[in-house]
Amino acid sequence: MIKAKKSLGQNFLIDKNIIDKIVNILELKNKNILEIGPGTGNLTEGILKKNPKKILVIEKDNNLASLLKEKFKDKIEVINKDILKINENTLSNQTFTVFGNLPYNISTEILSKWVLNLEDKIWFDSLILMFQKEVADRIISNFNTKSYGRLTILANWRLDIKKICDINPMSFQPKPKIDSTVLFFRPKKNFYSFKNSKNLEKVTRIFFMHRRKMIKKPYYQLFNGDISISAKMGIDLNSRPQNLDFETYFKLTKEYENLRS
Repeated sequence: MIKAKKSLGQNFLIDKNIIDKIVNILELKNKNILEIGPGTGNLTEGILKKNPKKILVIEKDNNLASLLKEKFKDKIEVINKDILKINENTLSNQTFTVFGNLPYNISTEILSKWVLNLEDKIWFDSLILMFQKEVADRIISNFNTKSYGRLTILANWRLDIKKICDINPMSFQPKPKIDSTVLFFRPKKNFYSFKNSKNLEKVTRIFFMHRRKMIKKPYYQLFNGDISISAKMGIDLNSRPQNLDFETYFKLTKEYENLRS
């Protein structure tokens, strides 16, 4: 009997109805599948029934990686590594359909890493990911709301996002203390192109460092007190960070890059 490790944020999905709902979001026949954090392989089993071309799973836990190899033999390929230390662009020449019951303690770090490291050739065609509900609400929130923030802006820069469903704690073993949410992501065809994606990360980090305060101070910090950019864009410097929509942050990042070129 494998016990979930709290230190790795493990909660194993055991609800067959939810598993069926997740694997039926897309047609998986002959697809290349990447699953993150498969745990004991319950979702993996559901995916296998849909006849994919190949399943690659990434599992950090040594005991679980051994269990998966024993359970599925050559039906899947197991990579026993930390997802945060893997360059997904090097995993295959083919694009993946990605599933993940992401460890709650690193889910935002994983998503941010994927978005900021996207290359011209995108390594996935879609992401079907499970988050703590509170985190999912931040990802899909609108500006002028409390949950809107850096994660919202980064995710929506490169991805179209749709909520699939909420999942209650009874669907997991052990039961988490919070609800979960499944989100579906597809890469955007049209998006703002930056010289370096890390500049968007920097601009949003500085603006949201003090999210309850006016944006005047972070704006001055980034643009050396030059108010001509805010005037041109019609930005009220007495606003709060959550009052600016996605596009404003994308345009501010372009202006920041222009200033330093």
